[in-house]
Amino acid sequence: MGGFFGAASKNDCITDVFFGTDYHSHLGTRRGGMTSYSEDRGFQRSIHSIENSPFRTKFEDDVINMRGKLCIGCISDTDPQPIMVRSKLGLYAICSIGIIRNAEALTDELLQNGCANFETMSSGNINSGDLIGALIAQKNNFVEGIRYAQEKIEGTMSLIILTKDGIIAARDKYGRLPVVIGKRVDGYCLSTESFAFQKLGYETYKELAAGEIIKMTSDGIEILAEGDPSQMKMCTFLWTYYGYPTACYEGVNVEVMRTRNGEIMAENDIAAGRLPDVDYICGVPDSGTPHAIGYANRSGIPFARPFIKYTPTWPRSFMPASQSMRNKVAKMKLIPVHELIEGKKLLFVDDSIVRGTQMRETVEFLYANGAKEVHMRSACPPIMYSCKYLNFSRSHSELELIARQIIDEFEGEEGVKYLAEYSDSSTVRGGKLRDEICRRLKLTSLEFQTLPGKVKAVGLPECNLCTYCWSGKE
Repeated sequence: MGGFFGAASKNDCITDVFFGTDYHSHLGTRRGGMTSYSEDRGFQRSIHSIENSPFRTKFEDDVINMRGKLCIGCISDTDPQPIMVRSKLGLYAICSIGIIRNAEALTDELLQNGCANFETMSSGNINSGDLIGALIAQKNNFVEGIRYAQEKIEGTMSLIILTKDGIIAARDKYGRLPVVIGKRVDGYCLSTESFAFQKLGYETYKELAAGEIIKMTSDGIEILAEGDPSQMKMCTFLWTYYGYPTACYEGVNVEVMRTRNGEIMAENDIAAGRLPDVDYICGVPDSGTPHAIGYANRSGIPFARPFIKYTPTWPRSFMPASQSMRNKVAKMKLIPVHELIEGKKLLFVDDSIVRGTQMRETVEFLYANGAKEVHMRSACPPIMYSCKYLNFSRSHSELELIARQIIDEFEGEEGVKYLAEYSDSSTVRGGKLRDEICRRLKLTSLEFQTLPGKVKAVGLPECNLCTYCWSGKE
C-alpha cells in the first residue's frame, strides 16, 4: 500500500520527516523517498529501494545532507516516490497512496489530448505521480486539478504536494485512507498513520474529512476545499490487519478494536455453545495477537504464544510477488515454542484467511510437533473479493482466494450468485464453505467473525465503512 509524512516548520524539519516516514515502514517494502525545499538549496530529492534494507538505514546519509523547513516523505509498494513535476502550475514534488485501476486508459486519453509524453519505469508502467500530475495540470489550479484527478481515477487516491510555498494534502474522496494533521509550537505535520508524529512532539490537530483538501505551512492549516464526512468509506481491513496497533482511524484505536473484535468472537462462540475445550488461546503473530487476547479475556481460557514471529524477516507473507516465495516466507518467519505445542489443544485466532497459504503451513507444523487439536477463529468473514480500492488484499484472480476456489468447485460459474450466502456461516452454503475450509486446512474446528460483529468492533456506522472485500458492496 504505502504511507506518507510531511512537515512544515519554522525550523529545519528533515529529521522529523525522516523518523515520521520510517514509522510507515509496515505499509510498504519496495521504495522510500524524501523531498525537501529550502530557499538556498531549492528542491532536494532522494529515493531508495527498501526491499533488502529498512528505510532508516537507506536514508541516514540523506538526512545529514538535506535541508529545509518544508519536507515530505513516502513509503511505497509500487512507484518510486516522491517525483518532481513541472507544469503550468509550477515546479512541485508529489506522492500518493492508493491505486489507479484505469491508469492505462487515462494515459492514452492524456496522450491523445496533447500531453507530450510520460517517463516510464523499468516495468514499462507510468509512475502514478507522473500520471496524477498530468491530470492535475488539466485544470488551472491545484484544487480544481485534484478534484478532476479524483473524479477521473478508478480506485483511490490520497496525495501530498510539496511546493516552495507549503504542502497541499488531499484525502481520497471516499476517505478510505486516513490523513491526520499534527500540531507543534513551531509548525505542523501530516501523516497517514496518526502515531507517526507522537514521539516527535506533535499533538493531533485534526483528521481530514473524505475529499478534504488543505494547504499546510508553518503558520497554520488553510482549508482549500471542504470534505464531505457523509461520503466516508473507511477501509475496515486497516483495523483488522494492516494498521499499526498504536494507530487511530476516525478516533478508533487499532489495538482496542482488535481486542474488542476478539471479545465479540468469544461471545458468539459462548452463545452458540461451541467454545472448545482447549489449553490455550493463541494469536497468529503479529496482527492476530490482539484478536486472540480479546478472545482469551472473554472466554477465560489462558493466552499463550506457541509461535514467535522473527521480526527482521518479511513483515507480511503476501508481499513477495511469487507464490513460491510467499509460501517460503510464511514457513520461515514463525519460530515455535515446542513446550507450548506438544500434547496441547490450541485455538488460534488469525486476522483473516486469504489464500490459506500461511494457515496450512502453520497447522501442518503444529501437528508434526505434537499438537493434539488445532482450532481456528478468523477475525473477519471469508474474503470474497480482491480489493479494488487499495493496493493490498489483491490477487491476479479471485480464484486465488481460498473461499472463491471452493465456491467455484461447488457451483462453477453460478457460484457468484450466492456469494452473500457463502459469506455468512449461519446459512447452509456458508456452513458448507466453512466446513470445507476447515477440512482442507486440517483444523479441528473453524469459525469466522460475522460482518455485524466486525462493524460492532469498529464502533462506527456501517455506512461509513468499506467492507467490499467481504460483502462486495461498493
